[in-house]
Amino acid sequence: MDTPADFQRTLAGLRALSLRPEISYTEIPAPGRLAPFSVALSGEIISGSDEELGSGRFIVLHDPDGVDEWDGEFRVVSFVRAVVEQDLASDPMMTDVGWSWLEESLRGVNYRSLGGTVTQTSSVSYAELANRVPEGIVEIRASWTPTDADLVPHAEAWAQLLAQACGLPPLPPGVAHIRPGGR
Repeated sequence: MDTPADFQRTLAGLRALSLRPEISYTEIPAPGRLAPFSVALSGEIISGSDEELGSGRFIVLHDPDGVDEWDGEFRVVSFVRAVVEQDLASDPMMTDVGWSWLEESLRGVNYRSLGGTVTQTSSVSYAELANRVPEGIVEIRASWTPTDADLVPHAEAWAQLLAQACGLPPLPPGVAHIRPGGR
């Protein structure tokens, strides 16, 4: 099957994507059974001390015939996992906060049929592992249907969500994302 023009434009846009410099990202193999055409990005944010602050995936599915459950021809599936402070991981409002981060990141992006989950976990180690620092994790999974084939704003929203979940301050409006030497 020939690659549809809409999906070719999507690929070109995503492959030319420029995200904030703290986010390291790459194209990875996409799931092959969910749609005739797909592309996936994997991203991570590493601290100055080489600790992973968070990671995620941005997946685009495309079926030129459309899928009733998607309410369209394209579907974005996103995942963000971030380390958070222990008190945040055990806060009963953390899931609501995580979902509000997603909704905020999607502001100005054209989509419909949004759905997803937010999971929080808190881990404390004992006995031989007691010297480990308590760990908190928040995971935000979501999918939505873009209303057009320009998915760059959707990938930028995913990157904004990843940055916010990892505790990075927002970039001021108008600041250019310059990545020396490409991605």
